[in-house]
Amino acid sequence: MPNLLRLFLTVALLVFIAGCGDQRILEKLGFIQTTSYDLAPDKDDESEQKLLISVTIPRPDSGSGNGGVSREFLTAIASTSKGGRMNLSSQTELQLVSGQLRNTLFGISLARQGIWKHIDTLVRDPSISPRVKITVVNGNAHDLLAKNYPSHPRTGQYIDRMLEKESHSQVIPSTSLYQFTKDYFDDGIDPIAPIIKEVDGSIKIDGIALFQKDRYIMKIEPKQTLIFAFMRKDIKQGEITVDLTDENRSNEHVTLSSLVSHRSVKVTPAKGNFRVDINVKVTGSVLEYIGVLDLEKEQDRSTIERLVSEHVQANAEKLIAAMQRNRVDSLGLGKYIRSTLNYAQWHKLNWRDTYPNLEVKCHVNFRIKDYGMFTK
Repeated sequence: MPNLLRLFLTVALLVFIAGCGDQRILEKLGFIQTTSYDLAPDKDDESEQKLLISVTIPRPDSGSGNGGVSREFLTAIASTSKGGRMNLSSQTELQLVSGQLRNTLFGISLARQGIWKHIDTLVRDPSISPRVKITVVNGNAHDLLAKNYPSHPRTGQYIDRMLEKESHSQVIPSTSLYQFTKDYFDDGIDPIAPIIKEVDGSIKIDGIALFQKDRYIMKIEPKQTLIFAFMRKDIKQGEITVDLTDENRSNEHVTLSSLVSHRSVKVTPAKGNFRVDINVKVTGSVLEYIGVLDLEKEQDRSTIERLVSEHVQANAEKLIAAMQRNRVDSLGLGKYIRSTLNYAQWHKLNWRDTYPNLEVKCHVNFRIKDYGMFTK
């Protein structure tokens, strides 16, 4: 019995000592909140293209006396992400940790060359959450992250909150590390990510970045993002303004809110290739209408429904044509084609070459759910 007790105490002591060896003092940790990657400026004496890596770390603002939070901004030039991490660590007395990382920004020049090897580094790190956001910066990510925006909270938090809000309203996708990785390895769809940029001292959404594998190829303009969303998935909340002005109508606009859409995709073999029909049904409320039609008349409401349907459909088909020209399958049409074939047929198809010649049609059916409480 004494021997058993002695063994138990010895094991307990070893566990306690091991735990103390890995102990981390909160005040000594630097929790990285946002990180950015850019191509480093070229230097004539260096043939290797290096990375410009930056991070932001929230720090208690003890000097303010009001319990506020400031930030520490670190930047380094290195050949690899991990090499940059060690360089950054040497610039601060804090031990850098990635468990609170919220967002990773990629400058557009780097995104054009491909970002998978940098994302792969994040995926392999067990301390980094798969929910970390992937974002493209139209410009230099370091410059955007380094700047302070006095009217807003810390820059990293400002970006994170804006992306959360815009993704909830369906304006942009919420692209996480997990989602980008999943789409990267899926041969029936290409990844997407939101684009942001600085405009007049503020940060704004600049559309959606479309990738071919891990290389940025083209973007969806901000005015077209909801139409793109209609074709990519079902949405439960959205808002859009449609310009109905043409040669027969002068200064006619309608704003629609509380949009709910359902998308279905039908694949039909056609002339040695495939025909894909994307059917989109949308219901919504008229938030504002400027024009000569009377919303209380059923015939005029039907006219607005038809005009909105035609507008969304025409713009949707323009987006499809642009994606086919650039060989980016951001709508995931390949997954629907793949589901109609067996394994051998799919890999014999060579989807990247087949996709541009695909016959794709979008059909939009919009219905007005209500048009306000005011009546004459």
